[in-house]
Amino acid sequence: MPSSAAARSPRVRPALERRLGPLDAAAIVISNVIGGGIFFVPVLIAQLVPQPAAMVGVWLAGGALAFAGAMAYAELAALRPHAGGEYVYLREAYGPLAAFLTGWTSFVAGFSGAIAASAVALADYVGRFVPAVGDMRPVFSVPVLSLNVTPRSIVALITIATLTIIHLRGLGPGRLVQNGLAAIKVSAIVLLVAFGFSIGRGSMSHVVASGDVGSVAFLLALVPVMFSYSGWNAAAYVAEEVRDPGRNVPLALGLGTALVVVVYVLLNILYLYAMPIGELAALPGGRLMDTMAERLFGFAAGNLIAVFTIISIAASVSAMVMAGPRVYYAMARDGLFLPAAAQVHPRFRTPVIAIVAQGIWSGVLVLSGTLSQLVSYTGFAVVLFSGVAVAALFVLRRREPTAERPFSALGYPWAPALFVLASLVMVANEIWRNGATAGAGIAVIAAGVPIYFLMRRAPPK
Repeated sequence: MPSSAAARSPRVRPALERRLGPLDAAAIVISNVIGGGIFFVPVLIAQLVPQPAAMVGVWLAGGALAFAGAMAYAELAALRPHAGGEYVYLREAYGPLAAFLTGWTSFVAGFSGAIAASAVALADYVGRFVPAVGDMRPVFSVPVLSLNVTPRSIVALITIATLTIIHLRGLGPGRLVQNGLAAIKVSAIVLLVAFGFSIGRGSMSHVVASGDVGSVAFLLALVPVMFSYSGWNAAAYVAEEVRDPGRNVPLALGLGTALVVVVYVLLNILYLYAMPIGELAALPGGRLMDTMAERLFGFAAGNLIAVFTIISIAASVSAMVMAGPRVYYAMARDGLFLPAAAQVHPRFRTPVIAIVAQGIWSGVLVLSGTLSQLVSYTGFAVVLFSGVAVAALFVLRRREPTAERPFSALGYPWAPALFVLASLVMVANEIWRNGATAGAGIAVIAAGVPIYFLMRRAPPK
């Protein structure tokens, strides 16, 4: 029988472990960002801003904003090195309701929608090799819920399920996948850009073609661009599992985001080098990379690039499957989400229920929406809440002026202020120009208010 002292001891709940180093966290950023977006969003941008300099300018502007946001998150993560990212920052700055709404949106649209969109894009590329996969005719449907099971959606669902299982097994397998695939992605892109400009059959005349683009179109284009950059804050979500977070989380956010900006700008210039912007705008969304490779190097190279793209998108989905559940785990730990989501597996040290719940909802989104709709919807949510989170930096600076800050945001106060202002302008412009899409997003966010009061309870001991 246990001793009386042992019997009186409280049961120790399994907790997350600090096992990630700066390169691990940077790999999560790189894998999270360089995924589905850059392989289909440039087609949407070419349609919105059909002028090469403006198209490149949108990606530069989005990259500058992403880096400014990453530096703000770096200070916040060093100040509050806990799981959950902006959920934690909004909780500290504005209270539990605002925090819940960002977590709720992350679950119903932000992470889950991005996972779904990327998984569908991956299935499109698989369809190049297995044409039956590209079939969008329903195998069967659930009319009441508007869910359609197609060969393409089945591949997307298998992708989500496989990566969900990997991340259920702990940081060891997940870290191995992220680090390896991030290295493969960056190396392959560097080689692609180098060979594309040196031996590819393209023309710089496509890059320097003239044309006019209005400011409204530029602002509209920033929304899907920011969707493509979403993930620059990924290291903040796993801050509770990073060693020496005051140093390593800012380092991961800065290095990861800067590398992504360089890669994205070079890839967009390479797209334009390969084909005129009008042809780029007319491409099917899921065939950008392989079409570009075919133009530059021939059909065989297109097949090789398509394989790389599949691996790259899978790595992005993997990073989001890893980061998102840390938000729901933090919410449940505060008593603002399903209690089971606060459970940490005693052996794997992962928030297993939160990971499974995200995987199920991402699957529902795969079956219920189109790729372009998911991009618009998640882009709106990402811009809105990242702007609110960066604004929390000013609140906490004023409220806690003497708090120890292991890292201070570069360019404060101007860089974070510009990020917040740009976010507000993009959100307002999206509401004005795409009222139906924005209205649907706002309605879902607002639906979180009554759900907050239903969910709210005492946090688990």
